[in-house]
Amino acid sequence: MGGRVIPGNLRIYVLTVFIFLIFAAVIFRLYALQVAAYEFYKNLADNQHTLFRQLVPERGEIFMNDKNGLFPAAVNRLTKMAYVVPREVENRETAADFISGTLDLDKAEVEKKLEDENDMYEPLKHRLTGEEIGRIENSKIKGLHLSEETYRYYPSGELGAGFLGFFGWKDKEQAGRYGLEAYYEKELRGRDGQMLQDKDTAGRWISTGAREIVGAEDGEDLVLTVDHIIQYEAEKILESAVEKNQADGGSIIVLEPSSGRILALANFPTFDPNNYSKVDNIDIFRNASVSIPYECGSVFKTISLAAAIDAGKINANTTYNDSGAVNEAGYTIKNSDEKAYGLQTMTQVLEKSLNTGAIFAEKNLGNIQFAEYVRKFGFGELTGVDLYSESPGNIHNLDNPKININFYTASFGQGMTVTPIQLLNSYAAIANGGVLMKPQIVEKFIGAGGNEKVNEPQEIRRVISPQTAYEVSQMLRSVVTEGHGKRADVPGYLVAGKTGTAQVASTTSKGYEEGKAIGSFTGFAPLDDPKFAILVKIDNPKGIQWAESSAAPAFGELMKFVLEYAGIAPTEKYTQTQMDIFNQTHNLNELFLKKPEEKQPENKKIKNPSGNNNIKSNG
Repeated sequence: MGGRVIPGNLRIYVLTVFIFLIFAAVIFRLYALQVAAYEFYKNLADNQHTLFRQLVPERGEIFMNDKNGLFPAAVNRLTKMAYVVPREVENRETAADFISGTLDLDKAEVEKKLEDENDMYEPLKHRLTGEEIGRIENSKIKGLHLSEETYRYYPSGELGAGFLGFFGWKDKEQAGRYGLEAYYEKELRGRDGQMLQDKDTAGRWISTGAREIVGAEDGEDLVLTVDHIIQYEAEKILESAVEKNQADGGSIIVLEPSSGRILALANFPTFDPNNYSKVDNIDIFRNASVSIPYECGSVFKTISLAAAIDAGKINANTTYNDSGAVNEAGYTIKNSDEKAYGLQTMTQVLEKSLNTGAIFAEKNLGNIQFAEYVRKFGFGELTGVDLYSESPGNIHNLDNPKININFYTASFGQGMTVTPIQLLNSYAAIANGGVLMKPQIVEKFIGAGGNEKVNEPQEIRRVISPQTAYEVSQMLRSVVTEGHGKRADVPGYLVAGKTGTAQVASTTSKGYEEGKAIGSFTGFAPLDDPKFAILVKIDNPKGIQWAESSAAPAFGELMKFVLEYAGIAPTEKYTQTQMDIFNQTHNLNELFLKKPEEKQPENKKIKNPSGNNNIKSNG
């Protein structure tokens, strides 16, 4: 009987062994959690930022150019976020009350985040205020922590908002919205990192298992071609012109003809990307300079005449007899002032902005070849500028060469639409000796390691010959000295350009909006070696219908600034009287108002009072 184990003792032995195994498992688990996996949980709970920084890339920043270096346009600012570790929370009710009250969060949502006692991390709120940070730091709520994070900040507020866009919520994540922030989202965002960790059958991390962290790759910085001083001046002049003319809005673009580099791009009204959520109408986010096409009016006559000259059909001194009207397919097309000027040269066609002269040039060129030149100048296609949501415009009126009336009206900028960037780029091609360049707004990309990738200028194609470009440039200089472009001139410099005024096509019916017009002036300087091409567009100015009184003065003011800012010395003599007149023209509000003797605007709509259609276009 001595070696026999009685049933009662056996149960005690089994129970003892069982308790020992449980104790050993607990000890092992504690060791695994507190010793072996200490760094893992320390990163995950006590120092979330370390792990966050390893896995989430820092967004690339955006800089404008400056004579003295780089100017920050969109940067990352350091702030703090709040998060909670539910497994550390002792009193969930107290914690939920404090968190919801301090961070202005819904209590039910907070309680839901605290439910899982094994949960190691729940984010609560980003971009905390100083007061919120202070209250959390002074609180005694266990499990409530702060972590550093970054947010997108635009130091100059509205400056450049039209091309920058903003960083905001898209679906359920933050991403670039509009502008460069959206166009270069992939480059700016970088590449997310990964944490590879062994998991159990329930999907939970095994703390003692193998773990590998693949670090994030930060986004690339963008250095823009935009000069922030020129951008500031362009926005200031545009806003002033819109206010002086009581206009609905406007756009200004400054381009370097030889490279296609955009030096400034301004739209008004605009918005503050730091407070984009406060905008009432999201249409303001659209970059009107590249996204909203319009009928540009007589500023397009330059393209029509350049095409006919390049094809050898006319030259600057070719004459025709202006009867004041052209009849076609039951329509009568008249000059803007309804006058007939008799024998006129092609240079005078541009000076006086004669519709009949533009039609004469188009007729000599022919419909098929006219359409080819329009497309060669870049209309009807994307320019390829690296900006979000560019529009190609609409030149479908030129698809059928048998419909003459469409080509006649197109010759003076009616019946088809173009974008401001397309229009300016076509003039820049003339300034560049006939070569069309791809517009660009990003000069280079800078990677996280400092490596640079330069965005080289790109030639699209030759549009017209150097001889044609020279001849047309001289004609445009004559427009400024002898024609409707006098208010765009700058004393001491040779400035070339053309006005254009067009009514606004109706969105609800055929024809045009009564009393609405868009004034444009497009040109370049200095004539002998163009450094700047500028477009000014003023939407629906009140009291003034002609671009020579709205867009042209703003053009002259900005052109004077950029020429002097670039240190380009005057080449022409001018008197103090001429300079005084220039200053008065650009500074006195009353000179922006319509004078009694100024010609009245005409309607560009198709009329049919007695069976005869009359088409007239603003000059």
